[in-house]
Amino acid sequence: MIEIILLSIATFISTLLGGFFAIKYKEKLHYIMAFAAGVLLGVVAFDIFPEIIQQVKIHNFNSVEIMLALVLGFLIFHILEKSILIQHCHDQECFLHHKHPHIGVASALALAGHSFLDGVGIGLGFQVSPAIGILVAIAVISHDFTDGMNTVSLMLSNKNSDKKSKLFLFIVAITPVLGAASTLFFTLGAYFLTLYLGFFAGFLLYIGASDILPEAHSKQSSYGLMSLTILGTLFIFVITRFI
Repeated sequence: MIEIILLSIATFISTLLGGFFAIKYKEKLHYIMAFAAGVLLGVVAFDIFPEIIQQVKIHNFNSVEIMLALVLGFLIFHILEKSILIQHCHDQECFLHHKHPHIGVASALALAGHSFLDGVGIGLGFQVSPAIGILVAIAVISHDFTDGMNTVSLMLSNKNSDKKSKLFLFIVAITPVLGAASTLFFTLGAYFLTLYLGFFAGFLLYIGASDILPEAHSKQSSYGLMSLTILGTLFIFVITRFI
C-alpha cells in the first residue's frame, strides 16, 4: 500500500513539472505544442494500441467494439468542441480559429480522466505483483511529465489564464494519486478498461490532429517544428520500448 501511494505521488510531481515547464516557456508554446503533438501520436501508437491488441488477444474481445469506442472518442470530442464554438463564438474569426476557454477545460478534464486510470493502472499492477506494479509506475511517471505539458498547452492555446491553467494542472496531477488509492477498494474489469483505452485513443488522435498540431503551425511552419513532432513521437517510442 505504501509503495502504491509513494509512486503515485511521484506521478503528481512529474505532471506538475511538465506543466510548469510549459508555463515558463509559454512564449515558445508553438514549439512545445509541436513536440506535444508527436507525444500524443506516440502514446496512441506505442502505448495504447499495443495494450489494446494484447487485451484483445488474451481475452478474445471483439475488436470492432473497441474500434467503435475509438470512433466515439473522436466524434464525441469533435461534436463537443464544435457545439461550444457554436454557442460561444459570435464572430467569424473566433470560429475559424476554433479557440475558446471551454475547449481547453474539456481537454484538461479528459486528460484528468486518463490520469486517474494511470493511477488505477499502478494499483492494479501491484495486485498482480510488486515487480509489475513498479514497471507500470515507471512508465506512468515518465509520460505524466508530458501529460502536464499537454494540459497547460491545451489550456493556454485556448485562451485560458495562467492561474486557471495551473488549477487544471493540479487537477490532472492529483488524479493519479486518487486513482491508485481507489484500487484499494475495487478492481476494474479488463473489457471495460479496454473499451476506455479505445475511447481515449480516439480523443487523443482528435486533439493531436485537430487542435495541437494545427495550432503549432498556425503562425509559421518550419522543418524545426516538424522535427519536434517527430522527436516527440520518438520520445514515447523510447520510453515504451526501453522503460
